[in-house]
Amino acid sequence: MWAILGIGAIVFAALNVAWSVKEKDARWFSFISLSFTALTLCAFYSDGAHRVLHEDWGGLMDIMPTMSKALWVCTILSILINSVAYFSAKHR
Repeated sequence: MWAILGIGAIVFAALNVAWSVKEKDARWFSFISLSFTALTLCAFYSDGAHRVLHEDWGGLMDIMPTMSKALWVCTILSILINSVAYFSAKHR
């Protein structure tokens, strides 16, 4: 589930930048992208909690170290991409 939400965040961030370049109102794309980013983090945390409850320690050791770093990178990129569109629209 978190992968689908993460892809949605990327798609809406790209739409946000594309619409901002065309000088159209892209506030909704930014809102949706950041919302999907937050939902991705919640879904990933929920997946980890589910694995703890079922004592799937092997699954946790496989996914948590790598994916936690990937989520940090993706969250920072989502914030930066959406802020580029936001600040470029402010200067017009």
